[in-house]
Amino acid sequence: MTHPRSGFDPAASSLAGGVAPEVMAELLSVRSSIDNIDATLVYLLAERFKATQRVGHLKAEHDLPAGDPQREAAQIARLRMLAEEAQLDPAFAEKFLNFIISEVIRHHQAISENRRPAGDAGTGTPGPDVPASAPAGAETREPHA
Repeated sequence: MTHPRSGFDPAASSLAGGVAPEVMAELLSVRSSIDNIDATLVYLLAERFKATQRVGHLKAEHDLPAGDPQREAAQIARLRMLAEEAQLDPAFAEKFLNFIISEVIRHHQAISENRRPAGDAGTGTPGPDVPASAPAGAETREPHA
């Protein structure tokens, strides 16, 4: 059955018709569990990024750096330990967290850039946001891609 909003078909498989029905049924059952876990991961990541956005705004308000290498190293060590306890490859867990950290830092940099007043050439001085309804010709800054 295709999901009405996304068009996702959980039974889609290039294996359909090529394996015994009981094997296909078990495969689809396990995949259904994987799909539920993936959905949970997406929602958990969304919540995590909402929290890190709040951190980014706090850092920008107080002219703090986007990255915190000591915190990042502690988090990586902690995640490696948790991965070992969960029987997950610690190297994979570290790569995953490093990717998330790089995205968070990118977001924090964009937040900080957007707080700088027009004409501030990156002095780190926080300033007012330029409103969306700024007069024509007003300088605005776009977040880094």
